[in-house]
Amino acid sequence: MHLVPRLGSGIPLVARTQEMRQLRAALARAERGEAGAVLLSGDAGVGKTRLLTALGEYALSRDALVLTGRCIDVREGGLPYLPFAEALAPLAGSTVATIAEAVKERPALGRLLPQVHQPHAAPVAGGEHVTMSSNERETMQRPRPEQDLGELQLFDAVLGVLTEIARARPVVILLEDLHWADGSTRNLLSFLLSRLRSQRLLVVGSYREEDVYRRHPLRGLLSEMVRLASVERVDLRPFGEADARAFVEALAEEPLSAEAVAGIVARSEGNPFFVEELLASTSEAPDCSDLPAGLAEVLLARLERLSPDTRRVLRVISVANDSVAHAALTEVSGLGESELDEALREAVQHHVLIIERGFYIFRHALLQEAVYADLLPGERTRMHAAYAARIRNRPQGRGQDARLAHHSLESNDFATALPALLRAMDEAEKLGAPGAALRHVEQALSIWDAVAEHPEGVDELRLLHEASYFAGTSGEPERAAAYARSATQALTPDVPAERAAKVWRRLAEALLVLEGTMDEVVEAINRAWDLVSETGPSSTRAWVLATRAGVLRVIDRPEEALRDAETAVSDARVAGATGAEAAALVTLGTLADSAGDFEEARERLRQAERKAREAGALNVELRALYFLALSYDDQAEIVPALEFCKLGRQRAEANGLSWSSFGLEIRARQLFLRYVSGDWPKEDAAGRAAPGVSTLVAARMLSIWALIVVARGRFAAAEKLVADIRPQWNADIQIGLAGGAAGIELASWQGEHRVALERSQESLAWLDSMQPYLLGGIRIGTLGLSAAVALAGAARMRGDVQGAAAAIAAGESLLEHIRACAEFGQPRSVELGPEGLAWLARAEATVSGLAGPADPKLWEAAVEAFGYGAVYEQAMSRWHYAEALLATGDPGDAERAAAEIVPAFETADRLGACPLRDALRDLAHRARVDLPGETTPQRRDEINPLTDRERDVLERVALGRTNRQVGEELYISEKTVSVHLSRVMAKLGASRRAEAVAIAYDRGLLAAPTSS
Repeated sequence: MHLVPRLGSGIPLVARTQEMRQLRAALARAERGEAGAVLLSGDAGVGKTRLLTALGEYALSRDALVLTGRCIDVREGGLPYLPFAEALAPLAGSTVATIAEAVKERPALGRLLPQVHQPHAAPVAGGEHVTMSSNERETMQRPRPEQDLGELQLFDAVLGVLTEIARARPVVILLEDLHWADGSTRNLLSFLLSRLRSQRLLVVGSYREEDVYRRHPLRGLLSEMVRLASVERVDLRPFGEADARAFVEALAEEPLSAEAVAGIVARSEGNPFFVEELLASTSEAPDCSDLPAGLAEVLLARLERLSPDTRRVLRVISVANDSVAHAALTEVSGLGESELDEALREAVQHHVLIIERGFYIFRHALLQEAVYADLLPGERTRMHAAYAARIRNRPQGRGQDARLAHHSLESNDFATALPALLRAMDEAEKLGAPGAALRHVEQALSIWDAVAEHPEGVDELRLLHEASYFAGTSGEPERAAAYARSATQALTPDVPAERAAKVWRRLAEALLVLEGTMDEVVEAINRAWDLVSETGPSSTRAWVLATRAGVLRVIDRPEEALRDAETAVSDARVAGATGAEAAALVTLGTLADSAGDFEEARERLRQAERKAREAGALNVELRALYFLALSYDDQAEIVPALEFCKLGRQRAEANGLSWSSFGLEIRARQLFLRYVSGDWPKEDAAGRAAPGVSTLVAARMLSIWALIVVARGRFAAAEKLVADIRPQWNADIQIGLAGGAAGIELASWQGEHRVALERSQESLAWLDSMQPYLLGGIRIGTLGLSAAVALAGAARMRGDVQGAAAAIAAGESLLEHIRACAEFGQPRSVELGPEGLAWLARAEATVSGLAGPADPKLWEAAVEAFGYGAVYEQAMSRWHYAEALLATGDPGDAERAAAEIVPAFETADRLGACPLRDALRDLAHRARVDLPGETTPQRRDEINPLTDRERDVLERVALGRTNRQVGEELYISEKTVSVHLSRVMAKLGASRRAEAVAIAYDRGLLAAPTSS
C-alpha cells in the first residue's frame, strides 16, 4: 500500500515558521507601499517551491495579484525572458479593466506577450535579438547604455505595468529556479530590483545554492542585488531532526516504526524531497535499504554535466565511504596531479564535494549512495581492493582496522577481513561502542567458515560469547539471548569445565532480563554451578556463585541467595576477583533492603559500587547504582534516588553502556522519578531510545514517556504510544504497568470512562496472569475506580438505576482487588512503602464517592499521603479534595477548597498538564476562585446567554485556538466545536469569531485570556 501522498497534494508546511514570517513581513511592507524583493536560496528538494506556494496562497487570501514564472534547464543560455513571460501571461488576457488598460498602454510588452499588439515597435539592429555567443549571453549582467532601445523599452514597460496594477491591489511576482535564468532574464530582474521604491510590489526569486558555483553568471548579480536596501535574502536550510520527524509523520498515512522513522530522518539529512522518496520506497519495500531508483536518477543527473575525470574521482570517493585524503585519491584514482586537481576543483565548485579538515567528502550522503550504487561490480571490487592495500601499507591510527575490514570484505578478501574485524571489535569495546563491536563480531561470524586459517586463540565459541555480551550491552536483549543459546549448543565434550561454566553463566545473565524465561535461567545457572561446584576457589567459581545468588534472590529463595553471595565474596577474595566480589555484595545489599535493614543495604551497595569501579566491572557498577537509587526510591526519598540515577546514567553514557540491561533500568527509573517529582522533560527525545535498539528497549522508555504525554493533553500522540506499547506488555512487566496506566488515564481525560474502566480491568487480569496480587495493581485499580465513580455519577444524573448499580458493582470489585494487592502483595522491603500507601489512600477516597458525594476527609488524607514528593499526583488529589469540599455546600469548606485549587492550578500550569489545569480552571470559575494570572468574569445583572460548553469553546477561541485545537482540549469533535460557535455568534449577534470574542469581553461574559 502506498503510504505517501506526493508533495504539493495537501502536505502541510512543516517547520518553516521563521521563513514564512520573513516572507509575510515582506508582503506586509509591500502592502504599505514599501516595495521589496526576497531572494530565497536552498538546496534542490529543500522545499523552496512549497514555501513559495504557501506564500502565494497567503497573498491571494489578502487580495493580492500573484504572478508565477519558472526558469527551465535549457543549455546554451536558456530561453529569453521565460519566467517573466510565464508570470505576466495572465495579464494579456485579463478582463479586469485596470489590468487590460495598463497592458494596452504598453505595446512594448509584445516582446514578452505575443497577444499584445505592437503597432510601433522600435526597430532593433540586426533583428529583434542581437546575435551573440553563448559566453557573451551568460556573462551579460545588466543593460548597457549602448544596448538596443527595444530591450530598454521592454524593461520600462514591465516595471510600468506592475506599478500601475499595484495601485489597485498589491502584486506579488514569484520567480523560481533563477540558477537556470538566461542573461536577458537576469538583466530584467536586475532592472526591476534596482527600481523598487513605493510600489505595492513584492518580487520573490528562488535559486539552488549548490548550482551557483564560483563562475556561475548569477553569482555576481546576486552579490550586487543583496546590497540593495529593498532586497533581503532568506536561506532555506534542511530540517533539523525534530522537524524532519514531524515531516515524516505528516507524509505517512500509516504508522511507521520508530526505527524506520529514524532511518529516514538520518538518510535524508533533513531534505524534504529526499524524505518523500525514501518514505515512498519504504512503503513499497520495507526491508530494502537500497536508494530509490527515482531519487538516484535525480541525484546522478546533477553529475552528467561534469567532466569524465571529475565523475571518475567521485566514483573513487564513493567507495571510500568516508572522508578521503588527497594522497589516497592520487593513489587510487590513477589520475595525474594536475588532472586530479582540476577534477576536485570542479566537484567542489559545483557543491558536490566539500572539504572538511583537509579531506574530501560528499556534500550529501545520499549522493554518495547513488554514485556507489551506479558502479559496475568489477569496478567496485578493484577500488575496494586498492583502498585495502593502501591501508595495509600505511598505518592510519584509530579506526584503521574497521576500514581495512570493510574494504577487505567488499573486495572478497576474507583472509584479511577476519583478523581485522577482531581487532576492530576490541578497539570498539575499548572506545565504549558496543553496537559497533557487535557489528564487527557478527561480520566475523558470517565469514568464519569461508576462511581456512583462523587467528590463534580465537574460535567460534568465543565469537558467540562476545556477540551475546555486545548485544546485551547495546540494547538488544533478545539477540543477546539467541547468541548465548547458540554458544551453549556449540559446546563440545573437550571444552574445559571452567570455560563451559562461563558459557552457561552468560546464558543465565542474558535470559534474566527477559520475561517468561526464569525456568531456563535457573537451569542455565545450575548447569554452570554443577561444572565448578567441586573445584576450589577461582574467579570463574566466584562469578558463577555471584550470579546464582542474584537469581535465587529473584525467585524468592533468600536464605540460599545469602549463602551463595557470602561464599562468592569469600571465593572472590581468595582468587582476587574484585568484580565478582562486587557483584555478590550487590546481592547482599538487596537482600538487606528486602529485610528492612536500609542502612546495611546502602552500605553494602556503596561498597559494591566502589569495588566494581576499581575492578573496571562496569555492568556491576551500574547494577549497584541502580539498586542504590531503588533503595531510596522505595522509601520515597526522591532526591537521593535521582542523584544516584544521574550518576549511573553519566557512568553508562561515558562507557557506551546506556542501553545495557542496567543502563536501561537507570534511564527508565530516572524518567519515572522525574515524572513523579514534577521535573518533566520538555523534549520528546527524553522518551526515545537510541536508533538500533530492540523494540522491547524502546517500549520500556516510551511506556513511561506516555504518562507525561497523556498528562500534558497530547492525546493524539498518546493514542499512538499506547497502541504501539501494547504488544510489548508480555516482554517486560514494567511496560505493562506504565503503558496500562497511561491508557486508562488517557481514556478518562477524554471522557471515555467506560473504556477507562475496561482498560483497568484488562490490565489487572493481565497482571494476575503474570503474578497474582502484584503491588502495581493498586495504582491500576485506583485509576479504574475513578472511571467507575464517573460512570455511576453520570448514570444517577440521567436516572439510570441499573447503570448506576453496574458501575457501583464494578467499583466495589476493583476496591476488593486493590485491598487484596495491598494485603498479599510483596513489597521489596518489609512493609508497603509511601508510594503504595498513597495510592491506597487515594483508592479509599475515590470509592467514597461511588454511591454519592465523596468524603472530604479521605481526600485530605490522600493529599497528605502524596506529600512525599509526588507533585502531579498530589495536585490531582487536591483537585478531587476541592470538589468534595465544594459539594458539602458549607461556606467554610468553600474557603478550604480555594486553598487547594490555587496550588494545584499552579502546579498544573508549571508542568504544562493542560487537562488538569483546565479542570481546575473550570472548578475555580464555578467556585468564584481567583487564579494566578487570570481574572474572573465581572458579575452582571443580565443573565449569561451562553451555556458552560459554549463559554468553554469561546474562551479557547479567544486564546487563538483553531476549531481542531479547541476540540482536542475539550475532548469533542471539530464539527461539534463549529456548531457551538455558530450558536454563540447567533446569540451575541456577531458575524465573525473575533467579533463574538470582543462582544463577550465587553459584556463580561469571558475572563481575560491567561498567559498559560
